[in-house]
Amino acid sequence: MKVSGVKGIVGALLLLTGMGRMSAESINPPTTPQTAPMTAQEKKNLDLVLNWWREVLDGGHVELSSKYQAEDYIQHNPNVNSGRAGFVEFFTKIRKPKNPIPDKLTNPPVVAGAKGDYVWLIFEAEQKDPRDASKTYHSNSFDVLRIENGKVQEHWDSAQKMPGSGNVATGVSPKAPIEWNTGKLSKEEQKTLELGREELKDMLQYGHLELADKTMDPGYIQHNPNVPQGRDGFKQFMSRIPGRRPEDAKPIRPAWINPPVLTLVNGTYCLFMWDRTAKDPDDATREYKWNHFDVVRVENGLIKEHWDEARINPPPAGTKQQ
Repeated sequence: MKVSGVKGIVGALLLLTGMGRMSAESINPPTTPQTAPMTAQEKKNLDLVLNWWREVLDGGHVELSSKYQAEDYIQHNPNVNSGRAGFVEFFTKIRKPKNPIPDKLTNPPVVAGAKGDYVWLIFEAEQKDPRDASKTYHSNSFDVLRIENGKVQEHWDSAQKMPGSGNVATGVSPKAPIEWNTGKLSKEEQKTLELGREELKDMLQYGHLELADKTMDPGYIQHNPNVPQGRDGFKQFMSRIPGRRPEDAKPIRPAWINPPVLTLVNGTYCLFMWDRTAKDPDDATREYKWNHFDVVRVENGLIKEHWDEARINPPPAGTKQQ
């Protein structure tokens, strides 16, 4: 549900220290920490990733990377060269080892899960509202990791390219993300997928916002800081966007207009990942690829909660702030 561009960030890979609670009022709610249901193997995969994060990323001990990452690790973050060596080179420059290694993550994910060969994480930060210094807002970043032979083999996140990052050799997957093991769906997970598709495909791509009345909880929790809370707030906001207005609605078809490159259904959660392109901040004649995410949570047969990586953009220069 991308409605605001993400500013240049490295993403959750650099969001390793929490920002702490701020005294100002937040315009959108924080996420209640939650974990998706998993099989024993999926839980083992999640533990592998969290220990890697704690020891190597948070702890700064990049010499331990070979314990967790494949040598030919595939990196899709547009700021970091692919391969384990590229990862080590990047993080050696920005992280100093902590001794002893922390027992717990400094800034743990607020939502975590694993399905098939994939592990997925949502991180959260609270920051000042650039339009009003008396307020804050919560934003989210995403990481998806593919496990192969007991190691982290591939990584995607929601980072966009940072100015000054230069030429970065990001990885190329041997096959499309959806073609790897995404797990077998239960009957309940099939229902979760249907609801997720109804919001992201039928409502937002085909413009049928009236479907929200039967598929969304009235108290829908919205973590995109640009969109009002609740089902009615969602409908009112989206109905002002060209292509989503009632007069722009198209006949709903089974296929996506813009299909996600990965769909993971994990209990009551449905994650969608899309490929996006943007202008390279160092060379406007070039484009680079990044990934956009939407995650919805279902509760009592209705869509209850939504996350994406949207931020609040600063007001244009010369605009009077409050």
